[in-house]
Amino acid sequence: MSKQHPVIAVTGSSGAGTTTVKRAFEHIFRREEINAAFIEGDSFYSHTRAEFRAAVETADKAGKPAPSHFGPQVNHFDKLEECFRSYGETGTCQRRYYIRDRQSAAEYSTPERTLKVGEFTQWETIPAGSDLLFYEGLHGGVVTDTVNVAQYADLLVGVVPVVNLEWIQKIHRDCKERGYSPEAVTHTIMRRMRDYVDYMTPQFSRTHINFQRIATVDTSNPFIAREIPTADESFIVIRFNDPKLADFDNLLALLKDSFMSRPNTIVVPGGKMGMAMELILTPMINELLERR
Repeated sequence: MSKQHPVIAVTGSSGAGTTTVKRAFEHIFRREEINAAFIEGDSFYSHTRAEFRAAVETADKAGKPAPSHFGPQVNHFDKLEECFRSYGETGTCQRRYYIRDRQSAAEYSTPERTLKVGEFTQWETIPAGSDLLFYEGLHGGVVTDTVNVAQYADLLVGVVPVVNLEWIQKIHRDCKERGYSPEAVTHTIMRRMRDYVDYMTPQFSRTHINFQRIATVDTSNPFIAREIPTADESFIVIRFNDPKLADFDNLLALLKDSFMSRPNTIVVPGGKMGMAMELILTPMINELLERR
């Protein structure tokens, strides 16, 4: 952890809603005039998309457990730890970009190198002078026998819907945006379950705050759900590891229909998720910067 060069990490699985949290942070950074350096979690994959698919096919043919993006087999956990550590000590670190789509491929390709979807740009050094480092991805709080990324995060935020809702969101997103079949997405969910339990779930016990979305409609069979529950069909359970981090009286007054379920937990209507995040996170970020 660093007072001079703070590191903020948002951690949660793909489809869990980390993008919504990232957008809330962007609003805060713009409003508070904060110069943030951004790091994308998928840039720390150790395999290109083609290499990952080949590794899965090889494991399947051999009858062995296939790797997943949740686990260490296809991630540079050590490089992510070094990134956080380096930024905290020096205010700069190494980063690269993962090419998610054709637009990104065109943006980052050069005359010397044409990039394809699923590949990476070259590593580069983040320019000095930023106010803080912001990470959004799968492993902002990961800990293994040899790596401890969580120890370098000054503010660690978890985004984790109840698991059935997370699966519904993933199935719908992957089918609609990536063209996968429901059967293929279901197979992916099953294949990566062990890594989810070993490397994803423990992170949410290390976070400073968790935002957990809970649907108020039936999600008991996520594999046949035709629609993703809307914000108005949800509540957001917000848990603080330390109740002193929040002004609960103020939050209850500003967030209509919210209530406290435990001394360190407030529940807000799903439609107020963005507002709740900005009310909670803005003073925390300003405090990090004031400590500099």
